[in-house]
Amino acid sequence: MATNIGMMDSAYFVGRSEILAWINSTLQLNLSKVEEACSGAVHCQLMDAVHPGMVPMHKVNFDAKNEYEMIQNYKVLQDVFNKLKITKHIEVNKLIKGRPLDNLEFMQWMKKYCDSVNGGSLHHYNPLERREASKGGKEVIKKSASSQSSTRGVIAATRPPSSHNARRNDVAPVNSANPSGKRSKPSSPVTTAYDEQITELKLSVDSLEKERDFYFSKLRDIEILCQTPEIEHLPIVEAIKRILYATDNDASVMTEAQAMVSSLQEKEADHSSPIVELSEEKPISEAQKRKGILNIDIDADGISTLSPRQRLSDASDVHCSGSPLMTY
Repeated sequence: MATNIGMMDSAYFVGRSEILAWINSTLQLNLSKVEEACSGAVHCQLMDAVHPGMVPMHKVNFDAKNEYEMIQNYKVLQDVFNKLKITKHIEVNKLIKGRPLDNLEFMQWMKKYCDSVNGGSLHHYNPLERREASKGGKEVIKKSASSQSSTRGVIAATRPPSSHNARRNDVAPVNSANPSGKRSKPSSPVTTAYDEQITELKLSVDSLEKERDFYFSKLRDIEILCQTPEIEHLPIVEAIKRILYATDNDASVMTEAQAMVSSLQEKEADHSSPIVELSEEKPISEAQKRKGILNIDIDADGISTLSPRQRLSDASDVHCSGSPLMTY
């Protein structure tokens, strides 16, 4: 059973489409984005699917719109984790914000965990029946049912005509031009060309998905590095986060990040100026010391040139001044 999964595990390279297909098929929902599960109710029912009866579904709120309602759902999920002795940390403050990267990462972990429990088998789990006991569960069932019916209608409307009608449409122009002509059949070169186009499109999609996963892993590594406690409050890291968490293609985001870096450089320049002043004051102090030493040498030479009588008069002057250096 996988509870602690490393960041380089294959679970974190599962695409969004696969995650959404897994959620919708397991719980019979119709989610179009992973971040739509940010309320925590979907996570609670996924745990209920792999551990039947472990989750109190009557406490789960599928109609949670506010953050305090979402937090209640995550409290239920945390209680289940504690009962099962799962040590996975739930970053509630990030998940309830609806950030795509954070919700995708946590849902990737959920899929890995659910697949590791009993091989992913759900023991004939009925998600609709279990969801009726929760708050807002019936409305979710109605929405999913209506969306599924509308999707089926769209598919039926866009379905190509039958082969019999297609042959009629193909033959009609031929008969109008030449009534005695025979029915034309699709040529094999056209089918071959279509097959080649489909193959090229599949290869293009695969390469794009690999490139997407590659750059996503790089961005995730940068995000983890920026969350390091020693550097997460640095201005340069804040500028990187500003770009990383931008929700739209606004050019002002880059301008704000550059302004943050420029302010950092100005502060560094201000801190470096006192060092220059100290380096300038140092030669002056050393010159003053040399001057004092020279004055002492000159005084010593002058004293040595005095006569004994002049030295005695100087000593008497010191004695009269009451210098503590004189002894009686």
